Amino acid sequence: MKPKLRMKEREASMNVSRRTVLGAIGLGMALPSRSWAQEAPRGITAPRVFGSFDRNAARCAAPPGLRKILVFAQDNNREFVQGAARGMTLAAQQRGLAFEIALADNNPATMVEHVQRAISDRTGALITAPIDVATLAPVVRRFIAQGGYVGSIVPPPATTILNAPQLATGKALGDAAAAYIKTKLGGEARVVLLTHDTNQFLAQRFVAIRASLKAVPGVRIIADISPRTVDKAGGEATMRTILLAHSRIDVVLGADTVVLGALAALREARLARDEQFIGGIDGEPEALAEMRKGGPYKASISLASPIFGYALAQHAADWLEGKSVPQGLDILPTALTRESLLGFEADLADPAAVYQDPSRRDAYLRSYGNICYDSRSEFVDFGWSSEMK
Repeated sequence: MKPKLRMKEREASMNVSRRTVLGAIGLGMALPSRSWAQEAPRGITAPRVFGSFDRNAARCAAPPGLRKILVFAQDNNREFVQGAARGMTLAAQQRGLAFEIALADNNPATMVEHVQRAISDRTGALITAPIDVATLAPVVRRFIAQGGYVGSIVPPPATTILNAPQLATGKALGDAAAAYIKTKLGGEARVVLLTHDTNQFLAQRFVAIRASLKAVPGVRIIADISPRTVDKAGGEATMRTILLAHSRIDVVLGADTVVLGALAALREARLARDEQFIGGIDGEPEALAEMRKGGPYKASISLASPIFGYALAQHAADWLEGKSVPQGLDILPTALTRESLLGFEADLADPAAVYQDPSRRDAYLRSYGNICYDSRSEFVDFGWSSEMK
């Protein structure tokens, strides 16, 4: 059963036109008689280190007057977030939640409209993969103030922030690339970094990658750039531009989705070689398929999106039942190679079994802090990471 895509179907019925909404947002004007125009209170804004999550914490009140619906405000259709949506779908079905996907197609204004509609519908739970934090954050705070659960994939604000330890994630990929350069490329390589440096919450992974590469004297970084969009099209377009100046590239590193686009551009230009090291982050299915074939795609640092999607949806259901949920959720990086794929793919195929088995779950997820409806004012409103000291 596919999740309903009701958000897009209902946009035409909004009482305030899209032009009025977007114009008001862009100019900082007040929206006419809409609850989302009111300034919502902030949560925890000063960085804080959370202790371990207490799974036996006392129950609190269930949010009153909210509908048992989980909406996923999805940024685009890259495989990483599709995997998260698969996990959410399964958990929602098991917990009796209706599930809807609100696809923004990389348009920040569309995502804002989707969350505004969720507020009007008194939706009970929201999971976001934000495109533009500045425009989305005010309406997310309104959703939280209404009593709903919010899980966010990396940026605040949210009831539960899902993040990877970014330095550890980047180091895993950087170290794998550095080792390959030393052992297979004679210690010399021309490297392209396709970064997320425009996203302050992901930039640390590339700090770690650069540090790993700096330890190899023969490395030359010929491009260090953030693609315009975090998808295959963005990676492909960026690599085509790079190839205008550089015909030899030995290593390409970044998120799987943009690196896959870069590989497509290399193949189009007939500059892909089996001895190259193409490596990504996220463990996307297409990246894993490339690794199985052999060839230039050598490694992916998995963040197991079906497993964390399943966990976030479980927390959403717990929240609506008056249970305590984590404030921070680590998705732990797993370095994948061609030889280690089988067991990993079995776990992705059955995220429910992983989540229910503490030893298997702890290999992928780590939970911090406690929050429930009664303490909802303590939502996370800063860029949380477990690597904070």
